[in-house]
Amino acid sequence: MPRATSDRFSRAHQPSAKPKASSEGSSSGARNPIFNTERFGQHILKNPQTAQSIVDTANLRPTDKVLEVGPGTGNLTVRILEKAKHVTAVEMDPRMAAELTKRVQGKPEQRKLEIMIGDFVKADLPYFDVCISNTPYQISSPLVFRLLSHRPLFRVAILMFQREFATRLVATPGSALWSRLSANVQLYSKVDLIMHVSKNNFRPPPKVESSVVRIVPRDPPPPVEFGEFDGLGRIIFSRRNKTVHANFMAKGVMEMLESNWKTWASVNNVMIEDDLNFKKKVEQVLEETGFAESRAAKMDLNDLLKLLAAFHDAGIHFA
Repeated sequence: MPRATSDRFSRAHQPSAKPKASSEGSSSGARNPIFNTERFGQHILKNPQTAQSIVDTANLRPTDKVLEVGPGTGNLTVRILEKAKHVTAVEMDPRMAAELTKRVQGKPEQRKLEIMIGDFVKADLPYFDVCISNTPYQISSPLVFRLLSHRPLFRVAILMFQREFATRLVATPGSALWSRLSANVQLYSKVDLIMHVSKNNFRPPPKVESSVVRIVPRDPPPPVEFGEFDGLGRIIFSRRNKTVHANFMAKGVMEMLESNWKTWASVNNVMIEDDLNFKKKVEQVLEETGFAESRAAKMDLNDLLKLLAAFHDAGIHFA
């Protein structure tokens, strides 16, 4: 796995030219190239009250090691450093890392901060108790699942996302936003919506509103392979308001499942009948579980797990 730069920030990473001096009151992203962050999907949180509320929500302990994703210029970081034992900040933009480094340089907090410059999705993550992130928009989903697959489990994550994404994370069965994302995240964690954050709290302001969620991993994690659960979700949530039977009859689904089943049968020394009707085998599972005419939009986690277990009993797998 490619590794993000983990060395502490050095002068070699600093931009070759400093931005022109401007007055403290000038906050225009157009005039300060440091804040031209669009290509990283990053918007700097500038409201100190909001930053403090996010950090307070984490209930940090003096012994905590914190992972921060997308620290930007450090408005959250400096508040985390006041309460935590150590902070590892993963930042994609070297300009932001330079600003953060200068902000703590020569202060006691400098010894408690390590900056990793690179892509969070590809980085080798250290041990951490808490994750806090003003999440760059384009890595919202990868960040959530990277965190939930991390071992050992962390205690809590306080994450800011686009409001629509955050609302999908906490959606309930039967609601308009209940989706494969909702089911996947809620199977492995407890998710709560903490606060809404107006776009005016950022520089440059994004086009959409934001919200903060709290994610607490289920400990111990459920004994369900993510690829299997997600594979079932890909099929039945592809058209969430269609029946489960209709989604299984969609083009390519039967071929994929039959290929998986033949692989499973070979590995487990199960004889494959010459006249096997695989479609009938799948339909039998749907009928016996009573989910053939159900719709994913209204199926809860227990329904999904019951259906997955029935397919596994029949030797049908999704990953």
